[in-house]
Amino acid sequence: MFGEERARTLLKPIDPARHSTIAPPRLSAHDLITRAEAIAEPVAHRRRARPTRRLVLTAGTLAVAIGAAAIAQTFGTSSPDTSDIASPPGADPGVVLVPVAYGSGSRDAGSHLRALASSLVDAEYDNRTGRYMYHHTKTWGDPVMASPDGRYQVAFADETRVWQAADGTGEQATIPLEPQYPDQESRDYWQRNLKFKAAAPAASGPARVPLPPLDLAPLPSERTRLTELLKVRFGAGVVSKEVSTVYGRYVVPRRTRAEILRVLADVPGFRWRGQVTDRAGRKGVAITFDDRDHNAQSLLIFDPTTGELLAHERLTLSPVRISAYQVILGAAWTDRLN
Repeated sequence: MFGEERARTLLKPIDPARHSTIAPPRLSAHDLITRAEAIAEPVAHRRRARPTRRLVLTAGTLAVAIGAAAIAQTFGTSSPDTSDIASPPGADPGVVLVPVAYGSGSRDAGSHLRALASSLVDAEYDNRTGRYMYHHTKTWGDPVMASPDGRYQVAFADETRVWQAADGTGEQATIPLEPQYPDQESRDYWQRNLKFKAAAPAASGPARVPLPPLDLAPLPSERTRLTELLKVRFGAGVVSKEVSTVYGRYVVPRRTRAEILRVLADVPGFRWRGQVTDRAGRKGVAITFDDRDHNAQSLLIFDPTTGELLAHERLTLSPVRISAYQVILGAAWTDRLN
């Protein structure tokens, strides 16, 4: 199997990530395989054992490919309901995801983003220091298990806490959560073909693993370097993903938060969606980018006072369903690993 260095040596100047710092994956390949084996087993007494096994292998292969290549999908549209659809009593665990709702009005986001950038107030962590950057996130969609034709998908949300110092070292604690589906058809398909076991956290709490040293470059605050970091030259879909990566990796100071909003204001294609409620029940303001050539939409939700990124979602436009989401539940500076 190719390692990162060998792959980069072969790609050389055409490597799109040659100037990027790649963060360690939340789960190793071994952990991904272990999870797939733990959560899914062939339905008993079925003659079509081979196709069922193929589903698991296909899902595992896709999951590793997505994790290794860091392929970014892009998102979808709105719904009048913001709540997840819970499992009925006695059913197998798992929820069907409903896209975040926003108004139908669509205006260019530039002026609204500039106005927000000019009115920011301090976040709780501003003017504080600490050895570690702390992040508490919930993520779904990386990896995704898919049926052989790719139509039916399932994945598990992870709740993750990371303490990371400037040299990359620290700790990570991850709790695997119950299965989630992009649509009811996927939920029905997987529950017909596989038996799922609820992901129960260990009695001692989430497994904590040390983080290895990493060349974690300081977060720039100057406009030109931020524009390069956010890969503006590749368009709004890529920029959305990079903004999510920045907020999931750094504790972003107020000045830089404002400059990021101003950078976004100058990227063509973002539309202002006004007030929304994210998956954690927090009020925010949202922008979207529709990439109709790829049947995809990106959604970014910001705190309306501090400008912090609250959530990032990727959806398909037709049919409207979620491809991935990240909710940033907390960010802070701290000296303690707890």
